[in-house]
Amino acid sequence: MLFLCVFGFRRAHTLTVLFILTCALGYVTLLEETPQDTAYNTKRGIVASILVFLCFGVTQAKDGPFSRPHPAYWRFWLCVSVVYELFLIFILFQTVQDGRQFLKYVDPRLGVPLPERDYGGNCLIYDADNETDPFHNVWDKLDGFVPAHFIGWYLKTLMIRDWWMCMIISVMFEFLEYSLEHQLPNFSECWWDHWIMDVLICNGLGIYCGMKTLEWLSLKTYKWQGLWNIPTYKGKMKRIAFQFTPYSWVRFEWKPASSLHRWLAVCGIILVFLLAELNTFYLKFVLWMPPEHYLVLLRLVFFVNVGGVAMREIYDFMDDLKPHRKLGQQAWLVAAITVTELLIVVKYDPHTLTLSLPFYISQCWTLGSVLVLTWTVWRFFLRDITLRYKETRRQKQQSDQDRAVGNRDGHPEPDDGLAEPRAAEEEATKEGASAF
Repeated sequence: MLFLCVFGFRRAHTLTVLFILTCALGYVTLLEETPQDTAYNTKRGIVASILVFLCFGVTQAKDGPFSRPHPAYWRFWLCVSVVYELFLIFILFQTVQDGRQFLKYVDPRLGVPLPERDYGGNCLIYDADNETDPFHNVWDKLDGFVPAHFIGWYLKTLMIRDWWMCMIISVMFEFLEYSLEHQLPNFSECWWDHWIMDVLICNGLGIYCGMKTLEWLSLKTYKWQGLWNIPTYKGKMKRIAFQFTPYSWVRFEWKPASSLHRWLAVCGIILVFLLAELNTFYLKFVLWMPPEHYLVLLRLVFFVNVGGVAMREIYDFMDDLKPHRKLGQQAWLVAAITVTELLIVVKYDPHTLTLSLPFYISQCWTLGSVLVLTWTVWRFFLRDITLRYKETRRQKQQSDQDRAVGNRDGHPEPDDGLAEPRAAEEEATKEGASAF
């Protein structure tokens, strides 16, 4: 990507892209015979339409907050966001059966119900009954999702840039898995799988490495030099590697307790994060996709690329003091995609979503909601009233003390009722002296 930038590809090259695109369409139209396969032509036409839109977006779309490794890279993912949202809306407007069978056009193996794997079962860490491998329960959980958890939380930490928010989201998602395991068997895991393997090892280690990377990025000197101005080969290679690091660095200071506005915004960010995480599991459940299918992986790769831009735009939106603020385009699309995915889940399997929570689970969530609401009212309403009342009392006591000190020094303050007669008497005395 850096070599493209060096040889002039920092420009959009709108005419070049238009010429190449026109030549490609002309070749298909004039020199290629159209097959008589309706299904093939439909797929081909849809793919061609998407490619034309991506070409237009990469060259014409507005740049976002990121410029590395290349602005066109982030414009590409912005256009992919539009395509994905349109695809979700199309699926939303189909019947449940048609929507599931439509995925056969993407992959013929889809469109059939798949059993969910139950991660619960035998939760013994050391199974004495199994003499050949007593730790077989632990080894069974060490699948490809373990490094996926670590990498995922490393990248999420780079997006959020705050240790507390990352830990809150990580722990809350485990509570959500506990709460919703009666709906999705995939959420049924052993206690040590929840808290040791997920929260402490995979998530915790990913967050730790992410925070160390953020610390390095915040201390790094951002002074860029052209590739041809670097004399040594080692320096050129280092410059190429640094092309994939940020052009400059912005430290995120969310400060959720500083104002009610920021508190509600941070709570909203956490809720959208958790909803996007849940959509991963519920979408593959209602659309009959196996967990290892490449579409599930592509969705995660998509959110990794658009999530960082969306978080930066949200942070800029919160810190912008202009009266007419506008949410960034990528953040707007991510919010729309998350809501659309939720609507698909609601439409395609309302029975699963309406399964009532166990009584003790509902009690725990009610208690937690009441505690959060109580803290919000105290922090942003009652506490401010109390602080203003204490400040008023302090100022009044300070004024009384200053007046008492003045009286002890022999300089009593004039009484308001005697001030005017005393001034009149002094004026009369001056007039008499003048007449004499």
